Amino acid sequence: MSRKAVFLDKDGTLIEHQPFDRSPEHVEWLPGTIEGLRLLHRFGYALIVLSNREEITQGRFTVEALLREELCLRAELARSEVPLAGYYYCLHHHPEGTLPSFNVDCYYRKPNPGLLIQAARELHVDLTHSWMIGDILHDVEAGRAAGCRTVLLTNGNETEWNLTPLRWPNLIADEVFEAAKLITFTDLITTDARLCMQDDGSKEA
Repeated sequence: MSRKAVFLDKDGTLIEHQPFDRSPEHVEWLPGTIEGLRLLHRFGYALIVLSNREEITQGRFTVEALLREELCLRAELARSEVPLAGYYYCLHHHPEGTLPSFNVDCYYRKPNPGLLIQAARELHVDLTHSWMIGDILHDVEAGRAAGCRTVLLTNGNETEWNLTPLRWPNLIADEVFEAAKLITFTDLITTDARLCMQDDGSKEA
């Protein structure tokens, strides 16, 4: 049975962006993140982290550090009673990586939708009832290309503003907690409207 989900960019959305290797104790959650994820979990959304990790192929991060960071984030959220349903990343970087085999325009690297589609297939997610939250328009494009609705965080991390029809977010918010409130409210209103239409149809029949 399919379920609804919220896909989440990591650096700049959930935690402070740090381009170099860091120990787990140096992970800094952005304001409103834990509260927002807790709200989404309580409303029944599967929470799935998606991340481009070109730092590894550029030699600024190691796979071991990536795994340590994932375990740290999962443990921190578990202490707040917020489980992650999935954690996906793409190592490819085009065209500036130091490892030629990774310098490809990968279908799984945002703004391409591959990570969302893979996660949806493996975790039985209905993309049409799901959302993508990110801090740049690449996240918005990936979400919309996969069939999700999207929220752009207006925290200053998007600098190019290359807007196309596929890069227009459905909603904007300052941080994850505000995004979570907007998502839950929007879906409640949509569900209520759908139920009202069904009731009207049954009365006419």
